[in-house]
Amino acid sequence: MRLLIVEDDSLLGGGLRAALGKAGFDVTWVRNGNAALDLVAIEAFVAIVLDIGLPAMDGLEVLRRLRASGKTLPVLMLTARDTTRDKVQSLESGADDYLLKTADMEELIARLRALIRRSGRAAGSLSVGDLTLDVEAHTVTRSGQLVGVSRREFDVLRALMEAAGRVLTRGQLEQSLYGWNRNVDSNAIEVHIHNLRAKLGVGLLKTVRGVGYTISRDQS
Repeated sequence: MRLLIVEDDSLLGGGLRAALGKAGFDVTWVRNGNAALDLVAIEAFVAIVLDIGLPAMDGLEVLRRLRASGKTLPVLMLTARDTTRDKVQSLESGADDYLLKTADMEELIARLRALIRRSGRAAGSLSVGDLTLDVEAHTVTRSGQLVGVSRREFDVLRALMEAAGRVLTRGQLEQSLYGWNRNVDSNAIEVHIHNLRAKLGVGLLKTVRGVGYTISRDQS
């Protein structure tokens, strides 16, 4: 999945490119807004990570021009500023999410994947052991047998399979399902996990007490 990073800080930009590349993204990194707009006009990306504090043209202006041109790809604003005004301006300008530069890299990756899923830009299938999730067909099979799951159960399973081998917190799973700043029933994730275990077997999805949930890469 092709991802565009717009960040003028060399250390942060290099770190983002390395971490997101390791997470499976095909990353292009540019350092200013004009370069970003030129690239998006001629190339396809699944999402953009956009710094607000860019030289010459700030990130908010880049975002406004992007939306004015009709581009609808997800944009996550990444910034050092932590004020309500900046958040409101970002969202009103067309941002899909807003994250501080001090945030954990795993949270950034989880939010990006959630944005991409909700945009419908991701495609293909995921496999962990004998479990396969087909993104385009929206089906789940285990050992070749079709398993009926609800839309929310599908999204929870997909998030866990994309992060196979890592633990996702309840908050990260809620972000994958419901987006940014949404009210969610306190036990919604637990209910979805319970239902998935009933359908897929109790040993597949693991609870890490006090942390969250995970699925092992190795299901053999």
